[in-house]
Amino acid sequence: MGKKWQGLAIVSISVVMMVFASGCGKTKVKTDEAVAPADQQVVPPPADRRPADTGMAARDESLESARRAAGAGLILEGRTSAPMLPVYYDFDKSNIRADQQPRIEENSAYLKDNLGVAVRIEGNCDERGTNEYNLALGERRALSAKKYLVNLGIADSRIDTLSYGEEKPLVRGHDELAWAQNRRADFVIVD
Repeated sequence: MGKKWQGLAIVSISVVMMVFASGCGKTKVKTDEAVAPADQQVVPPPADRRPADTGMAARDESLESARRAAGAGLILEGRTSAPMLPVYYDFDKSNIRADQQPRIEENSAYLKDNLGVAVRIEGNCDERGTNEYNLALGERRALSAKKYLVNLGIADSRIDTLSYGEEKPLVRGHDELAWAQNRRADFVIVD
């Protein structure tokens, strides 16, 4: 009887392990999905950061509409100080995307016109990855934005960097829309 129970226990354990293993497969995260146009996005910023009568700007907001809102003194996206604009990044990347270069060039123009202004560039990440990895990625993002500004003629001494990693998400969510808006560098005026 002992060998029979022992054999049954081995078979039972094997079945449980197979069921457990089949349910633990990794889910592939899609990172190449397009973000919906601005008129289809309805993701307001947190209530304590929302300017009156304005919605949150989308990732692909036109530079002209960004200038108009920034001129009104509104914080458009992220935690960036108006009239500057945040810069967005691709998943797991820290290089400045071609579509984000006009934004950082606008920030450079503002800093050139306002020589007494200093800025802190805050690197942010989406929730994927470990805390340690995201802190390092946020720092690389902030440093790449700083390097870009320095190459455009802004004095290194006027720019500080800080990484929040995934610790201060702007949009809470577990989809590409939320992740895309959390992968950014904010430009905060510190005078």
